[in-house]
Amino acid sequence: MKKGKKWLSLLLAGALTLSCTAFAGCSEMLDELLGSFDTTDETVKTPEELPKEENGETNEGGKTPEQTPEQEYPDIQTENLSIHFLEVGNKYTGDCTLIKVGDTEVLIDAGSRQGSAATIVPYIQNYCTDGVLEYVIATHAHQDHIAGFVGTKAAKGIFESFVCETIIDFPLTNATTQIYQNYISLRDQEVAAGATRYSALQCWEEMDGAQRSYELAEGITINILYNAFYEQTTSDENDYSVCTLLSQGDDHYLFTGDLEGEGEELLVQNNDLPKCRLFKGGHHGSPTSNTEALLSVIEPEIVCVCCCCGSDEYTKNIANMFPSQAFVDRVAKYTDQIYVTTIVSDNENGFTSMNGNIVVSSDGKTLTTSFSGHNLKFKDTDWFKENRVWPTDGVSSDSP
Repeated sequence: MKKGKKWLSLLLAGALTLSCTAFAGCSEMLDELLGSFDTTDETVKTPEELPKEENGETNEGGKTPEQTPEQEYPDIQTENLSIHFLEVGNKYTGDCTLIKVGDTEVLIDAGSRQGSAATIVPYIQNYCTDGVLEYVIATHAHQDHIAGFVGTKAAKGIFESFVCETIIDFPLTNATTQIYQNYISLRDQEVAAGATRYSALQCWEEMDGAQRSYELAEGITINILYNAFYEQTTSDENDYSVCTLLSQGDDHYLFTGDLEGEGEELLVQNNDLPKCRLFKGGHHGSPTSNTEALLSVIEPEIVCVCCCCGSDEYTKNIANMFPSQAFVDRVAKYTDQIYVTTIVSDNENGFTSMNGNIVVSSDGKTLTTSFSGHNLKFKDTDWFKENRVWPTDGVSSDSP
């Protein structure tokens, strides 16, 4: 925008502000006017150039690649198994998990907004150096799990940034949103380009060439578990989540998407679940997931939560904000090694790293953790001390 026009717009905005007391709804008019130009850039972004979300709003948290702060990439031993829980580049909760062993990569979900692609794609490229994701798993059709597959014009999503060899996703959904339609369109383009796509139910039933278990390296497999909601409808989209078990000899790592309490109970009933050294906290640490029915079976050693801690995105009740007090109460019986990716902040972005990008690595014997943020356990953070209570029967150890 030319400077003269910019000052004229500012004067008009000021005049409108002075008149706001006289007209109901004027604040919305002011927001619209102020949002029509960028006071820090000479180029105006038209609505067509802005990333759109499933609710029809622009992606507040999304950044173009030029705006994305330089990321820190934890060092890993390529031959070892490493599991990465990614920050998603904004103040919104979402999942994105990268599994790497040797030259093989598995990506589970790509949240939380379309603009997250500007953050997660460069991170993945740092480790997936050949540009090929051997396996891509989309757990369910909510935007905080699939929007990054789509991306924006400024930041191409997963499907346009990598060759995706095998895509496994949810058999059922109630979704009708635009982001879901965009996901399907780009997924099908990837299939047309040579990818193989299976539903989780096809994998479980080993139909049409699909497998329950895929070998990533010698002795390391990714296994599709049976979820009753692969073939049973539900009003809760979260319960459609594709559930997977990563196994490395006697060590196991569980990923359940946003599976809710009923889904967790059925998961236990329908699968012979082992004790798990690592569990990706269900539904971002929601009080409606991470139930005793599941935890008592898997007895997790480490729990990693992908969320923006303390965000009021879904609730104003601080006890239920992710990670919730109910989550803490249940998980604390088994471990105090709980780590969280991101936390709300009063900075200009509205978020900052908590543990940041979390990497859990294994050489087949020992698990190690590394972080792009701090290395504090959740219970030792200032936010926890102000907003959560560690239960009296909770596990407590001196190790970091």
